[in-house]
Amino acid sequence: MGEVRVSIDIAAPPEAVWAVALDPERLADWVTIHRSLGDHDGGPAREGYAMTQTLSLRGAPFTVKWRLERCEEPHVASWAGRGPLGSRAETEYRLDEHAGGTRFSYRNAFRTPFGALGQVAQRAVAGDIPETEARASLERLKALCEN
Repeated sequence: MGEVRVSIDIAAPPEAVWAVALDPERLADWVTIHRSLGDHDGGPAREGYAMTQTLSLRGAPFTVKWRLERCEEPHVASWAGRGPLGSRAETEYRLDEHAGGTRFSYRNAFRTPFGALGQVAQRAVAGDIPETEARASLERLKALCEN
């Protein structure tokens, strides 16, 4: 299983950051590997909220079906995702008040199909791209929320 953990300080209150980060229509504005939003529930984020998202790593698109498993507005959102060939992902956003703004902590854990062989292949193909893209995405989120 691969895991990425990154965080960033944003000069905006948690409620403002939450409004951007948890709006599926805004994913293209800040998630660097986001390509398109498919079917998704309407209304605000809530436990059970579902959406389909197409992402791309190294030019290879793939679709993930996400379900919001935990939603504690405006502080915690935990998503469970199912991707191609039985791959799985867990993504968590933590928004903590910090220095008059928000510390946004992001965690993504992913399990490739085919056990250990899949993990070796994933490291060979993706390398450090997941962490690099996560950092770039958080920088974009910061820019959106601070302007």
